[in-house]
Amino acid sequence: MIRYILSSLRKLRCENTEQFIVRELCHKQFTTASAARVACLYPEQYISECEGGLLDASLLIYKKDQLGVSINSKVGLHFLNVMDQGPRELESPRYIKLLESCTQLCNLREGRVVHAHVLKSRFNNNIIFQNSILNMYAKCGSLHEAYRLFDEMPSKDMVTWTAMITAYSQNYMPNEALVLLPQMIRLGLIPNEFTFSSILKASGAIPNAKHGMQIHALCFKYGCDLNVYVATSLLDMYARCGRMDDARLIFEGLATKNDVSWNAMIVGHARKDEGEKALYLFRSMQREDYEATNFTYSGILSACASIGALEQGKWIHAHMIKSGGKLIAFVGHTLLNMYAKSGSIEDAEKVFDRLVKKDVVSWNSLLTGYAQHGFGKKTVERFEDMLKGRVEPNGITFLCVLTACSRAGLLEQGQGYFDLMKKFNLEPQVEHYVTIVDLLGRAGLFDQAQRFIGQMPVEPTAGIWGALLGACRMHKNMELGAYAAERAFQLDPHDSGFYVILSNIYAAAGRWHDVSKVRKMMKESGVKKEPACSWVEIENAVHLFVADDCTHPQAEEIRKMWDKISVKIKEIGYVPDTSHVLLFVDEQEREAKLQYHSEKLALAFALLSTPPGSTIRIKKNVRVCGDCHSAIKFASKVVAREIIVRDTNRFHHFREGSCSCGDYW
Repeated sequence: MIRYILSSLRKLRCENTEQFIVRELCHKQFTTASAARVACLYPEQYISECEGGLLDASLLIYKKDQLGVSINSKVGLHFLNVMDQGPRELESPRYIKLLESCTQLCNLREGRVVHAHVLKSRFNNNIIFQNSILNMYAKCGSLHEAYRLFDEMPSKDMVTWTAMITAYSQNYMPNEALVLLPQMIRLGLIPNEFTFSSILKASGAIPNAKHGMQIHALCFKYGCDLNVYVATSLLDMYARCGRMDDARLIFEGLATKNDVSWNAMIVGHARKDEGEKALYLFRSMQREDYEATNFTYSGILSACASIGALEQGKWIHAHMIKSGGKLIAFVGHTLLNMYAKSGSIEDAEKVFDRLVKKDVVSWNSLLTGYAQHGFGKKTVERFEDMLKGRVEPNGITFLCVLTACSRAGLLEQGQGYFDLMKKFNLEPQVEHYVTIVDLLGRAGLFDQAQRFIGQMPVEPTAGIWGALLGACRMHKNMELGAYAAERAFQLDPHDSGFYVILSNIYAAAGRWHDVSKVRKMMKESGVKKEPACSWVEIENAVHLFVADDCTHPQAEEIRKMWDKISVKIKEIGYVPDTSHVLLFVDEQEREAKLQYHSEKLALAFALLSTPPGSTIRIKKNVRVCGDCHSAIKFASKVVAREIIVRDTNRFHHFREGSCSCGDYW
């Protein structure tokens, strides 16, 4: 009779929809078990047309409904309950199909029901089933159930170990994954390319490349090093560990490159702030006819953000649009971040407004941009918009807002938002405490700042004392500054910034003997101050300057231009601030030392090289000095241009004789 059913159904064959009969047929001639044996490919609309009305479509369960809840118990699966009514057990392919469906749909509850059913079947100790169940638990995010099954399995094969290693690797538990590989090898099991790909991903999550290098040696030993997936994983591991030279050697040795290998190299250089190398690789990728993916765009936009390459970033954005790329979540975030970090907060706002879905990450990117550009009030306004939109903030959100309040002098708002963290069950981290110390210190409330440090539930870090030290420089509080610097030196003796700030405090007070003592401490500790330099990008070429620079081909013209600007700004009120010269020399010589600072030379060159009225963007590797800040502020009025300066801390937007920081920096 089964043959008759099959021959009838073959006439209605369809290649796209799988039906399986699990209940009694309408003529009551067959048992449930007999009906359950029929599994074939037929469309739902044709079943009722089966010859002689043999089948009733209402008595069928279709593939899309195979994980439906039991009608009676509301706990089990309807399909399995119907099967239990018959005299025959479910066949192994159907169990596998059910587990695959649970895995693909991340249906953990239904997966547990199938697991319980398997335990009562003859397949309860079948290693293939156990591997499938372990994989299901891992993919559904239940690591503790996956490991419990793994631990209880009487025998394990290479697939079992690989599944568990992959589970830990994909769930950001690299140390647990790394422990399993040597245990597996000691049992005489040989890892394959899937094992190595997963374990290398775990190795890349640990900054130290020691484990990864040992696994690289094992790849050679087992002959997997030339496999394209293993080689790409090796490349990615070295790139994540910051060993770009090793990553490049593997990349160049690949017989067949793919978009994953290109992306790994681009992202690796972006992480190390090697934007120029990332851009070179992107252009090479285009020349070799590899199509950029969303991951490529995300990586290369991050590289542009790291070096503030606005023009290249705009070109990448145009390339993405031309290629039909869509502004999906993570690409939109990196594009927004690129514009913000490259000095164009207006374009960052436009990208944000065009995002289809604005989640907490996109809001954080926008708020970070506002904070970096010194728009404290705007940051607070948009944060309130975020709360009204029922987007729940996280720790990063509050860090952005508190930083903006600190830099804009919004004391009450900053303290209020710090207290608001409790409402969202967020525990302040040391970074949040740094912003509050900075907020109180900048406001000149040193007693409150010291009390706050003493009452913190965490030990003060070098960053905490550094924030207080910076506030002391701002308010010329030499005594407390020396105390804060001493604490900072103890916690981080190799940060040159602390020495420089303390030296500035002493120099401003005319304590030249103490200035020389600080310099001696730096020398004895082996700490060197990073040489200051500024650069501008003109027509895709970067022009770099240092103080008193004479090496540029247009050095003479540049100096003449700044001399001309210097005369004009003095006429409208600029007075050189010689307190920033840390040398015991007379006033005239001090003023001469200030005349050709790197950012002034960069500005003069930009004025010579760009059309009137265009925005000038200057970048500096250290904090802008107070005198240059004052000079550029006056210059923006004289030349009628917007001048945007990006230093290590923030952006300064100079326009019509004022700065976005409000001189509160």
